[in-house]
Amino acid sequence: MFDREAYNRRMQWYLHDRFGMFIHWGLYAIPARGEWVRSQEQIPVEEYEAFFKEFNPVDFDPHKWARAAKEAGMNYAVLTAKHHDGFCLFDSALTDYKSTNTPCGRDLVREYLDAFRAEGLKVGLYYSLLDWHHPDYPHYGDRHHPMRENEAFKNHTYDFDRYLSYMHGQVKELCTNYGKIDLFWFDFSYDDMSGEKWKATELVRMIRSYLPDVLIDNRMTVNRMDQKQEGTGSLLSGDPAEYSGDFVSPEQIIPPEGIRDVGGNPVAWESCITMNNHWGYCAADKHYKPADMLIKKLVECVSKNGNLLLNVGPDARGNIPRQSLDILRRIGEWMHHSSASIYGCGGSELPKPDYGRITAAPGRLYFHVMEPLVGFVPLTGVRTQDIEQIRLLCDGSELKIADNWITENYPDVTFVSFGESPLLPDPVDTVIEVQLKKMD
Repeated sequence: MFDREAYNRRMQWYLHDRFGMFIHWGLYAIPARGEWVRSQEQIPVEEYEAFFKEFNPVDFDPHKWARAAKEAGMNYAVLTAKHHDGFCLFDSALTDYKSTNTPCGRDLVREYLDAFRAEGLKVGLYYSLLDWHHPDYPHYGDRHHPMRENEAFKNHTYDFDRYLSYMHGQVKELCTNYGKIDLFWFDFSYDDMSGEKWKATELVRMIRSYLPDVLIDNRMTVNRMDQKQEGTGSLLSGDPAEYSGDFVSPEQIIPPEGIRDVGGNPVAWESCITMNNHWGYCAADKHYKPADMLIKKLVECVSKNGNLLLNVGPDARGNIPRQSLDILRRIGEWMHHSSASIYGCGGSELPKPDYGRITAAPGRLYFHVMEPLVGFVPLTGVRTQDIEQIRLLCDGSELKIADNWITENYPDVTFVSFGESPLLPDPVDTVIEVQLKKMD
């Protein structure tokens, strides 16, 4: 039976914080062609082993990463403790394939957790349900395994239960050896590799026995936005199964209308987005999204009751790329004066204005003006008599309601003015804070 009260309690911080950092990092930073390199190039385990023997990120300083996230206005982070290649950034007792056995010789998950907690950030861990290194994870014929077409594995016998014992055991290590974890981000289900194939109910019950308030994503099931595709027991059904998770995780897209369940109620979701076109470090990928664009995408997510998890892919030396740091700094400059329109906010029932977006918090509306207007700014849907005060969020200055022969032609619309300049005070997103009168 789904416990709605417990769910609402553990979701409070997540629905408030809205903005987080995703960190994809591992052996794949060395070939520097993205985190799927082993699968895409069908690299044999023996050849990939060279990167394990070399791994030594001499510049790794998680405190720098944590400060970059904090200064960008992010409130939580998620690190890849183990990606699909099976390499572990933590000191697991269940495998030798881990960072402590490389020239690095360090438990990188522990250092990450300590550094991000020290900055006051919530901490999450990504853990891949797939494992291309484990001998009992299916090879030949699997849709994604690097050896999926290698005839040498065609008649190989696998003990998948042995793999599941290993996988569950590693998750237990993460639950019990590293203090409080705020979020688990499991990835991912496909074909028949979904739900109870992972012994998902058993896994979730084990996790919650140690970390009752931890948040879990929805990827123990196939990640769909359509209730007909997700099926009975999904988050979109209104009566989710235990392993359906706490939030939906659209990837590389922002849902056009947000996400609602079959009853029309908003469902918690988080759009995970890369800064360029890869999750893991890709040296040749210079196609970075501008900071101004990502600010607007963050606002769009919140205006649709969603979160944004923005990715960085550190390089083989342990450095977040300079381009990513520049983007984070620019986002942080905007968040410094406008984060009140993000934290603790969600969508509004008011119609989306042509010039931007609206986010809302109890008693307050935030009109995000993203393009210059001719004349005054219409606060469509807000009655003048319901307004307590209007302020420019970036500096707290008063904005007066415009009342003249022009606005008299639109008696049902409240207008404000930015002054004589046709340009916006902030050309990216100028935020108007409207405080509403308390209703009796």
